[in-house]
Amino acid sequence: MGIRRESPRNSPKKKNTLKQLFELDSKPYVGSPLSSPGGAGIDYEHEEFLSAITDCSLVFTFTDPQESPSQQDLKRLRLIQVVSLLKSSRKPLQEDLVSRLVSMVAVNLFRPLPPPSNSTSVISALPDEDDLSTFTPLWPHLQLVYDILLRLVVNVDPKKLKDYINHRFVRNLLFLFQSEDPREREGLKNVFHRIYSRFTSYRSFMREAMNDVFLHYIFETERHCGIGELLEIWGSIINGFGVPLKVEHKLFLMRVLLPLHKGKGLQVYHRQLAYCVAQFVQKEPALGGIIVRRILRYWPITNCHKEVLLIGELEELVENIDPDQYRTLAVPLCSRITRCLKSCNSQASPLGLMITNCLPFVSYYNLMISVRVCHIENLRFQVAERALYVWNNEQFVKMASAAMEEVFPVVVQGMESNLKMHWSKSVKQLTENVKSMLEEMDPTLYEKCLREIDCRESEARREQIRRQQRWTEIEMAASKQNHFLQPTKSMYVSSH
Repeated sequence: MGIRRESPRNSPKKKNTLKQLFELDSKPYVGSPLSSPGGAGIDYEHEEFLSAITDCSLVFTFTDPQESPSQQDLKRLRLIQVVSLLKSSRKPLQEDLVSRLVSMVAVNLFRPLPPPSNSTSVISALPDEDDLSTFTPLWPHLQLVYDILLRLVVNVDPKKLKDYINHRFVRNLLFLFQSEDPREREGLKNVFHRIYSRFTSYRSFMREAMNDVFLHYIFETERHCGIGELLEIWGSIINGFGVPLKVEHKLFLMRVLLPLHKGKGLQVYHRQLAYCVAQFVQKEPALGGIIVRRILRYWPITNCHKEVLLIGELEELVENIDPDQYRTLAVPLCSRITRCLKSCNSQASPLGLMITNCLPFVSYYNLMISVRVCHIENLRFQVAERALYVWNNEQFVKMASAAMEEVFPVVVQGMESNLKMHWSKSVKQLTENVKSMLEEMDPTLYEKCLREIDCRESEARREQIRRQQRWTEIEMAASKQNHFLQPTKSMYVSSH
């Protein structure tokens, strides 16, 4: 029971020869060769497409000397051919093509990553654009494969792709974020974000999977190259959260985002992390107090770079915090800022003395120590300078004004200590500017704080004198006791 084509004998109007019928059947289909399974021309194009996919499934390492460069170039051309076919396709792909394409993508992407180039410590800086050691040699092929995967995710119906891009496929993509090549992580970020936006049923699973990566980084390895890219994806996700925030989202903030502030590689992903945290405060300003206290809890002790970053983040958070929380946050925030502005404020600091002591013993080792010490002092100077610039922020000054009686004694003491002892002229100048501003805010309270500082210093000097006197008395009593207990020479001779 099929469609009966009229023979030349049965057609009274038009006579066609057998040759003309064969020519008619052999004409290529005008539409897309990837959409409908009918016609010889379509079959030819279909087989050609499958052949290209098969050629693209051959994986090269680019490190094996036995690999043929011509074969590598051929595969790249075939990948370009697949991309162009996907671009020109205007109708849905057939099921077998989708299956073969996803399999080809998986074969090329899901591979064991090379060992980290620096396995002794966490990545502590952004990758150098001129340093090619972290760039994978596979990128000429991987770039096109990621382009193919992105076009599949964007153009193919998610219902058709669910059988192939499943949870296991997503987890394998997530594993590739550990690649040290920033180009690959950027391509992964685009694909992963598209999957999240189109596969709505996968969203909960993908959020949990990313959270597992964060927690593994925080509490176990402290090494992962793709934290910044994953946080960029999360920034877009948080931007779409509704208000009021769900409990699940608040738990993510408290248990995952805020602990990321204590990571050793914070400077690599801090920009993305600060954006995510700021999104939460903008949606619910009442969370600002909890966030600020938690960041203060994770404050670094010896990492100057992290201190500078966190000071900037706190300054941005203050601008979005609920003003009702100003009074409760003023004292802990101003105390921390004051400790930062007093960083390395001694003109005869132990670091300077170390350099001086190294000079008589000139050696390469001592020279390197001196250079390192100078670098540390310069970083501490940057912390002090950044802390003083916070007082140019109107919202921060308004917050400090909400609890002037409690804040001023701490801040004034820090300012006076900087003016007397800090070695940097620029820091002293900035301190003088902040002091003038505080005196204008409340001259009476500032004078009162100065008198209290003088009283404390006088009492400290008196206590030091008393302590010295007590030690002198103890030393004299000990010397007398030793004199009475020491045996004489005559006693020693008589005993023998």
